[in-house]
Amino acid sequence: GQVVYSITEETERGVSVGNIAKDFGIDAATLSDRKFRVITGSSKQYFNINASTGALSVNEPIDREQLCELKSACLLNYELVLENPLELYRMEFKVLDINDNSPGFPLSEYHINVPEFLSPGARFTLPNAQDLDEGTNSVQNYTLSPDEHFHLEMQTHGDGSKYPELVLKKALDREQQATHRLVLTAEDGGDPPKSSDVPVIVTVLDTNDNAPEFEHSIYRASILENSPNGTLVVQVHATDLDEGPNGEVRYSFSNATSADLQQMFLIHPHTGEVTVNGILAVQRPLLEMLIEARDNGAFGMSSTAKLLVEITDVNNHGPEITITSLSSPIPEDAVPGTVIALLSIMDKDPGENGKVTCQIPDNLPFRLKPSLENYYRLVTSGLLDRELISGYNITITATDLGSPPITTQKTLWVQISDVNDNPPVFSADTFDVVVEENNPLGAFLYQVSASDPDFGENGRVSYVLRNSTVAGSALASLLSVSLANGSIYAKCAFDFEQLRSFYFQVEAKDNGSPALSAAITVNVYISDQNDNAPAILYPTSQNGSVAVEVVPRLADEDYLVTKVVADDEDNAQNAWLSYHLAHSSDSTLFHLAPHSGELRTTRSMRSTDFLKHKVVVVVRDHGYPPLSSTVTVGILLADTLPQALPDFDDSGEPPPLLNATNIYLIVSLACVSCIFAAFLLFLAIVRL
Repeated sequence: GQVVYSITEETERGVSVGNIAKDFGIDAATLSDRKFRVITGSSKQYFNINASTGALSVNEPIDREQLCELKSACLLNYELVLENPLELYRMEFKVLDINDNSPGFPLSEYHINVPEFLSPGARFTLPNAQDLDEGTNSVQNYTLSPDEHFHLEMQTHGDGSKYPELVLKKALDREQQATHRLVLTAEDGGDPPKSSDVPVIVTVLDTNDNAPEFEHSIYRASILENSPNGTLVVQVHATDLDEGPNGEVRYSFSNATSADLQQMFLIHPHTGEVTVNGILAVQRPLLEMLIEARDNGAFGMSSTAKLLVEITDVNNHGPEITITSLSSPIPEDAVPGTVIALLSIMDKDPGENGKVTCQIPDNLPFRLKPSLENYYRLVTSGLLDRELISGYNITITATDLGSPPITTQKTLWVQISDVNDNPPVFSADTFDVVVEENNPLGAFLYQVSASDPDFGENGRVSYVLRNSTVAGSALASLLSVSLANGSIYAKCAFDFEQLRSFYFQVEAKDNGSPALSAAITVNVYISDQNDNAPAILYPTSQNGSVAVEVVPRLADEDYLVTKVVADDEDNAQNAWLSYHLAHSSDSTLFHLAPHSGELRTTRSMRSTDFLKHKVVVVVRDHGYPPLSSTVTVGILLADTLPQALPDFDDSGEPPPLLNATNIYLIVSLACVSCIFAAFLLFLAIVRL
């Protein structure tokens, strides 16, 4: 058996539920003897059995919601066990629900975010209320507080359960009302019914439907041109009625603003402060920029304002000198007015600060001539001479008309190229050269040198001999000259006695085109060497015979016997002659004048004097080393000229007792005698 009992929850303790003895047909008196016991899986003993009567009563009130939670049927199962005999009975208690719980919402309030761009009819799920009761005691109905934008509709799940939905019946505008506070009421079907409320806060999510708006459509500012970095120009401000990122405004320069202005100025993206960012290098006094204010919405909206910045000029730019064209080097024969360089001189300042005057030093053969606007031509104003000045450092000074003025200088180096306008120049018109005769072949005589102030090939000098003849011979057969250095060499040996002097011309020629030349006259003087012995002109001898002079037999003292006449082809002291007696048969009888060559008697002649005398005269020059010649003069003492001249091979003196031949004979005889005596002595010794 099994018996099912029904009991409402929260039944008080002791309330009778039934009688197991009657319900199961058991004798109540035997319950104790049969040791009955109740077995249950519950932790609590909700029921009590009277062992005497079998009455079943409530032992502890039952809270269905606690015991069975959300189960639709709440059942408690008990088993009754009896012994002697063993019997098992099942009891099932069906706990019936009462409306003891009000509906409840899990949260104290609910938030729903609704984009403002949604159209009417949009639906939003509302939270379900929970009611631990079951059946009609559970949640049966929902209501919503009145609102012009929302109403409530009930929907049914597939299992038949209902749930509330919030329906948009009028378009939202966050800028007019950002939050809607609604009250959702859940009501059960109990009697009396119970209900519960929960606030539903509808937050209208912003849609980026408003563009930022500037306070002013045009902003005006004025700053100095030399304002440093970070100088505040102006602060712009724009507002956006949207909220969150849609209402956050970022500032920037519009793409319509030129890139150079965007580099010169910086705008803070959050504060809208426009500051100087670099050098204000502009040529116009009024700058126009467009500033854009854009929100941070998904599809950012923007608006623009115009910023006009007036730049108050300060003379902070010096003139800039640019060499557009430069011709260097320039030839020294350039005519005045020749254009050397084209200059561009600019000043970035406007107005008077940008007007420039330009000049160069007055002491230069150049001047500046204005050309096109801001251009100048540098031209020659005088003659140039590279030999005097080979180049010029031209300092160009440009000064603007600002206050204070700013000056810029630039230096040009203009080199002067050479033109062959200078012939070679010798240091003198003529040169005198002295050369000794008998010079060796190829002997160096002299070196001529000419200078040419021109440069390079124009100044390189070569030397040649001008064609001429000397003593009937071509000059080229006598001399040669080095083409490179002007050294003059002898090609033959000169003879003073044949050619004492001559002159010729050396031409110096440069290598320019056309070549220029100059000539110099070289006077050559040949100096004498003592290379000629004196020549005796008188007295002369023929065929090697002795010249004879006849002197009166009794001639007086200082009688002129003869005069020796000699000549020397050399010159100067090499030709100065002196006369000397080298030999005289009677040294007491004659003497010779050393300068005139006169041979005279030293005393009067005597009758005892030999009739023949011979003297040897030496004629010597004064060269170094000295050279000499001799002449032998025979003197015959006679009053008349004899028909035949005697032989003067001997001097007329008695022959000497011992001459060389006699000496040789005597020596030979003595040697033979000695040898013979020695031989006799040897024989005597042998015999003994």
